[in-house]
Amino acid sequence: MNRTDRLYALVEELRAVAPRARSARWLAERFEVSTRTIERDLSALQQSGVPIWAEQGRTGGYCIDPAHTLAPLGFTPDEALAVSIGLGMLAASPFGDAAASAARKVAAVMDERGLARTAELAARIHLLDDGPVRDAPSALSDMLGGALSSRRVLTIAYRDRAGAETVRDVEPLGYVGKGTDWYLIGWCRLRDGIRAFKGDRIVRATPTGERAPERTLRAEDLEIPYGELRTVGLGRDAD
Repeated sequence: MNRTDRLYALVEELRAVAPRARSARWLAERFEVSTRTIERDLSALQQSGVPIWAEQGRTGGYCIDPAHTLAPLGFTPDEALAVSIGLGMLAASPFGDAAASAARKVAAVMDERGLARTAELAARIHLLDDGPVRDAPSALSDMLGGALSSRRVLTIAYRDRAGAETVRDVEPLGYVGKGTDWYLIGWCRLRDGIRAFKGDRIVRATPTGERAPERTLRAEDLEIPYGELRTVGLGRDAD
């Protein structure tokens, strides 16, 4: 996570628990940086006008002005359950960490009664996998999850079905999810065409720093031999 993303995430974390406080040590562990880095980030946010202050004492820490928080989301228990199920299905995807963070925020904006009801319903929901989840290491998942938004060309080491490994530069174009399997869709410069890379066969991925050119990805370009592709929307009503 780069510093800009971390600053935004710090504000969102404090918003989610306001008016309660988070200690610098807790935030450092959450974002996997040093306590000094967190304190510098919070100081930068304060200087930019974000109403964050420190509370002293054993249970103290940093908190944000409740007036600066977003309006609570009016989730019903059924809506919260649906969101939680959807986020839970992303646990083994390149978006696993973001999904877990979003789930915490859903819980943070619900009242105690609604949260208890949602937890009761969620205990009755089970997700059946074909077998052990073969997801990528955490650091690799984080990098793949941010590949689309950063539009940075990746150098990946990829292992095929036979175990042969190749290294290639790939321009991230999208993802396809099938059960617990996720595929990075990208323009492969080695093959000079669109290819799908199975997540658990990507051995290494390193951003090159080069910004990928704009390319249009159409469903027909994927040449899916069976099944039906479904686009993930934002839940907006059609005009």
